Amino acid sequence: MGGVALDVGDSRVKAPDGGWGWAVLAGCFVITGFSYAFPKAISVFFKELIREFGVGYSDTAWISSILLAMLYGTGPLCSVLVNRFGCRPVMMVGGLFASLGMILASFATSIIHIYLTVGVITGLGLALNFQPSLIMLNRYFSEKRPLANGLSAAGSPVALCCLSPLGQVLQYQYGWRGGFLILGGILLNCCVCGALMKPLVAPKNLKAKSLEEDNDKEEEGKEEKKKPKAKLLDFSVFKDGGFVIYTVAASIMVLGLFVPPVFVVSYAKELGNEDTKSALLLTILGFIDIFARPTCGIIAGLKWVRPRCVYLFSFAMLFNGVTDLIGSQAKDYASLVVFCIFFGISYGMVGALQFEVLMAIVGTEKFSSAIGLVLLMEAIAVLVGPPGAGRLLDATKKYMYVFLLAGSEVVLSAVVLATCNFFFIKSKPQEPSQKLECITVTDDTNTEVCSRPSEVNDEEEKGEREEQEKETKREALKELKEEEEKDKKKVDEVRPKSVTVDSQEVEKFLKEPQLNGGMTPSPETCL
Repeated sequence: MGGVALDVGDSRVKAPDGGWGWAVLAGCFVITGFSYAFPKAISVFFKELIREFGVGYSDTAWISSILLAMLYGTGPLCSVLVNRFGCRPVMMVGGLFASLGMILASFATSIIHIYLTVGVITGLGLALNFQPSLIMLNRYFSEKRPLANGLSAAGSPVALCCLSPLGQVLQYQYGWRGGFLILGGILLNCCVCGALMKPLVAPKNLKAKSLEEDNDKEEEGKEEKKKPKAKLLDFSVFKDGGFVIYTVAASIMVLGLFVPPVFVVSYAKELGNEDTKSALLLTILGFIDIFARPTCGIIAGLKWVRPRCVYLFSFAMLFNGVTDLIGSQAKDYASLVVFCIFFGISYGMVGALQFEVLMAIVGTEKFSSAIGLVLLMEAIAVLVGPPGAGRLLDATKKYMYVFLLAGSEVVLSAVVLATCNFFFIKSKPQEPSQKLECITVTDDTNTEVCSRPSEVNDEEEKGEREEQEKETKREALKELKEEEEKDKKKVDEVRPKSVTVDSQEVEKFLKEPQLNGGMTPSPETCL
């Protein structure tokens, strides 16, 4: 691997559930904030870009769309790079790309240059940080993973509350070019967060044990033959029924999940409210979201809830969808405020649980490939959902139908996830107390959403052991026959011609060396 310290995780290393993991969590908090909030926060510069390049609102809207498309659509590429080089180097290079894109954008002379620099280069850099940070969070936390996911997901609303006002200040003080240049410097903090992603290393005593176990060269050779080569992108996750159900449900959910935050301000203006008063709705939504995510993470980590987190996720989606359906009937500002409160709660629950459920389904070992494939599927839905809602609004001129469509899509995703898991996934729920003490960072697929119960793994291991024992017996018998043939030749050469010995007795004696204490009989003994 070119000398790179890969952080693929040792099967004998337990997830620390603390210690340096809190530093990793802090890095994930910042990265999640940049990844989700940056495409929204950069919209404060759109008016200046319209005036500078003489383009329309639809042209500037493509900047955020390309950013999100790169964030989601490059998932498989990120999976390949992480499996090849490890999380830390990928994140640090991604931080350089994110910063470079904004710095180059400050020298742009056309909107196309903004698309290429901010959209493609910065979007790629954020993608190279977002996915590896989630992978490392999954490796450092096991028992406390739901809480860790909730806290890291809270970085999105916190960053949005900070970056949007900051962007306005930078625009007024330095213009859009100076603002882009400063934001590029701020994005260099992604490199710092990447440096925090220290690979997990096995303790020295475990290393010593592994050296003792590997002394036998023949056994080591057999293990290498049987051990499959690591895949850069593992498509075998599609054989897992739980993963397929999750991917389908998540793709349907994304079609309508991001629609209400995009249109709620315009909805309020349509009802005759002022611009500042309408914009306050997003502030309310974000403030509720900040507290909803870690709270949901705590609930998901409870003893009786965690084995059933897939159903909690289904409830969160159902809650969100029903909120959209009811919010479509809002007739005044007060009802929209109530809608934003409940939407913020449900939106925070979905944000805190979406990757926790995926981690529980596929486990740590396949998570790097699984998240890349899921994000690719969601990228298609992200590009279809909001534009499709916009076309519906153009055709009907009523926001009610937009919210009804979004709510119906999210409710459908909740029904698909809950019913399919209930009827097709047969694994029994396991309580945290029933876990093995040797559970490690790469073996945490112990929730009911997993499609492969532990009994199947036990049967496979038992079958492998039986095959190894049979092979060992065959080799032992083969060696024993070779020794018998050699002993027969030695006996024939040393034995005098005048002495007559019953060959059947000698052959019988040679075939039973255990009578001599396991020693090979000498010619003198045979005579």
